Amino acid sequence: MLLMLFFLSGCTSSIPTAVRANNVSTTQIKQVQAAPRGYLNVMIRWGGEIITVQNKTHDTWLELLAYPLDSSGYPNNKSTSEGRFMAQITGFVDPAIYTPGRMVTILGLVESTITRQVGEFPYQYPLVAAKSHYLWPERSVISDPWYDPWYSPWQTPFYDPWNPYWDPYYPYTRHYPWL
Repeated sequence: MLLMLFFLSGCTSSIPTAVRANNVSTTQIKQVQAAPRGYLNVMIRWGGEIITVQNKTHDTWLELLAYPLDSSGYPNNKSTSEGRFMAQITGFVDPAIYTPGRMVTILGLVESTITRQVGEFPYQYPLVAAKSHYLWPERSVISDPWYDPWYSPWQTPFYDPWNPYWDPYYPYTRHYPWL
């Protein structure tokens, strides 16, 4: 019984419940931009990096730089962007929390396309009426380099304690100002 529970736990989805749905299309942003009428009211799950937040009277519009989603629904910002899209969220979204650079995943229906300026270029944004969304927690960057507490640089075969020019960190040599 315990073994069966162990194997069945691997079948669960790691996508957050807020943006989990069964009938999600794999439509890409470029497809919607090319033929917007063919994709109206199609359920999509897109994600990306917040560029701007615009609060209006009854809703909030997020401008997002889209990235492909990984298996957990997280926008993979290490790959090439797929373009931009606008997400229309009902109600107020605090721009102090939804700051530019944060990652968000949107589940919603393609409503239309709108044209706005990006610099001086008119850009056609797919507009998604969000049914739900998930703001991903900020990922902390660990700046400490990896350190092995059991490694001693003096245990190398080339160690010579009487050589004044020997450097235990050979590939990353130090520059001696007196030489």
